[in-house]
Amino acid sequence: MSTSLLEIVDLGDGEVVLQRAEDDSEPLVSIQFSEEASAYLMDNNLEVAKIMIQAGIQAAAKMAERSGVDMDTAESSDKAERRTLH
Repeated sequence: MSTSLLEIVDLGDGEVVLQRAEDDSEPLVSIQFSEEASAYLMDNNLEVAKIMIQAGIQAAAKMAERSGVDMDTAESSDKAERRTLH
């Protein structure tokens, strides 16, 4: 992934996105909270989404480290194993 400034934005409709700051392209990550979940979280959606995104980045870095994939060349590398996570 190219190095660029990323931002986490609360869109105000229960959706929080991770996107490139200088770009109008599609968000890299989108997290949607239902009204019920928002009520349970006491409207702390942004804080919870930040923690979720951080955990996802850390997990991806650990998986890449275990498989020996260089994160800077992972997009173009044939060695990167394609996985479907559920």
